Order: sequence, then structure tokens, then C-alpha cells
Amino acid sequence: MARALLITNPAAARSDPKVIRAVCDVLARRGLQVDVAGTTKPEDAGTLARQGVLDGVDIIAVYGGDGTTMRAVRGMVGQPVTLGLIPGGTGNLLAGNLRVPKNPTKAAEVLVTGRPRAIDLGRVERQDGVHYFAVNCGAGFDAELMAATSERAKRRWGVGAYVAEAWQRLGDVASFPHRIVVDGVPLETRAATVLVANCGEVIPPFVRLKPDIAPDDGLLDVVVLSADGAVDGVGVFWHLLWGTTDGNRGIEYARGRHVSIEATPARPVQLDGEPAGATPVVAEVVPAAIRVLVPAGD
Repeated sequence: MARALLITNPAAARSDPKVIRAVCDVLARRGLQVDVAGTTKPEDAGTLARQGVLDGVDIIAVYGGDGTTMRAVRGMVGQPVTLGLIPGGTGNLLAGNLRVPKNPTKAAEVLVTGRPRAIDLGRVERQDGVHYFAVNCGAGFDAELMAATSERAKRRWGVGAYVAEAWQRLGDVASFPHRIVVDGVPLETRAATVLVANCGEVIPPFVRLKPDIAPDDGLLDVVVLSADGAVDGVGVFWHLLWGTTDGNRGIEYARGRHVSIEATPARPVQLDGEPAGATPVVAEVVPAAIRVLVPAGD
């Protein structure tokens, strides 16, 4: 009998004990032996995942948001275990990009009927150690609004809380001098936000940074957004929303395996929505770092 460890985050924006029981029922009916372990502090997810690897489980599933998922991944990279996603957080951007159903019980079915897909991760070293991101690393305005969005709003509105916060702050958006180096090639520019993307969609499936960004191409895509004030900000967002980015002076692109970002003044950094200090920041791709269960038809 295949074994699964379900890591839950009771503090996640949309976590629900009833859902945990329903997910376990789905998995048990499908013939999986399931153990449940809850986190009490952020670093618990990685510790629990490492223990699951040592215990020889086949699947480590995470019921929570992108932050809990990526903390669990720190204990899984390079190990013979598969990641399962049960959306329960604010954005659930990785699940959205991989087309894992938003409904937790339907997502649980994917743990049994899905196929494993190897995806890349971005690797970043900070003062407290190595971190990974699956969707994107951002420096600037995006990190500011994620840090400013209240837990209450996230619990009530999900990813819509970020959109509302961004709308309120558009008048404050401003670009600052940046030095970005991609595989040794420097780019001197002004930017409000610099995104280092592993996945293409920032609001799945509606807003895509660029059509050819893929989480399994062995590369990271750099998207530089420049704007000053609300009018510029709305214009850049409009171009992203409708995919009309070619020739737009507010958007620049680069692609590579190693990316460094410096800014004057230093800008806040986020990794898959979690605060991660400030610039400078260096990200490198880890190809096929982890296997994730995705719907069989995708």
C-alpha cells in the first residue's frame, strides 16, 4: 500500500479541519495509507517533510498555501518522493499554474489519478539558509504589497486581497535604479518590480507574464516592470493582462540560469509570496528539482 504524509498548516488563509478529514477520506478510499502532521511554526514543514523522506513515504502532500509548500520542499529536493498539492492558502499559485483543482477533495483525487511532473525550482541563499521558489521571486512593489496585505483580508478574499491592495497602492508605485545580471550579462535599468519567474502565470489562468515561460525548461525568466504613478501602473498591468507586451517600454525581459538583482535604495524581496529580506538577491535554477503530481491530462 502506498503511503502519504499530509502536512497541514492550521494558520493558512483557507485551512479547514473539516477539509482535512474529507481529503483523508478520499485518499483512504483510494487505497492510500495517510498520516497527518500539522505545523506549529514556519520551519516545521521542512522538518516534517525530511522526516517523511526518512520514513519512506511515497507522497508528501501539503494542505496550505505556497509558503507552506515551499518550506516543505526544502526537505524534499533531490529526494525520491513526490509532492502533492492540496490548495488551502491565499494564492495557491503553484497549484494554479500546474492546473491542480482549487477544490481540496478534487485535488486529493490527483494524488491518486495524476502523473508526476518534474519541475525546476529557483534557489536563493539568505542569511537563514537556502530557500526555494517554484513560481517567482520578486523584488520591489510586489513584495511591498504582499507584506502589506493583512491576514484578515487574505482569509476573506484569497488572491483578491492582493489585487485590492495593489489597486490602493498604485499611486505610490515608483521605479528605482537597478543592476540586474543574467548569466553574466548586465542590465542597468529603472524598475518598480523585478520578477524572476519559474512559472508564467501570476494570477492563474488570467494573467501571464509571457507565453513561453515554463517550469520545466531549465531556465528562469526575468520580467522587469517599470512604472511611476497610477497611470503608468495601470498601463503596465493592462499590457500584461492582454498579453500585448511586445514593444511596450514599461516591460523588459531576459532569460538565463543565474540572476542577480541589486537596487538603490535596497528593495524588499518575496519568494512565492513570503517576505525574504531585501536586495541584493541572487537566484539560480535547479533543473528538475522535484516531482509534483498534476492532473493526468495536462
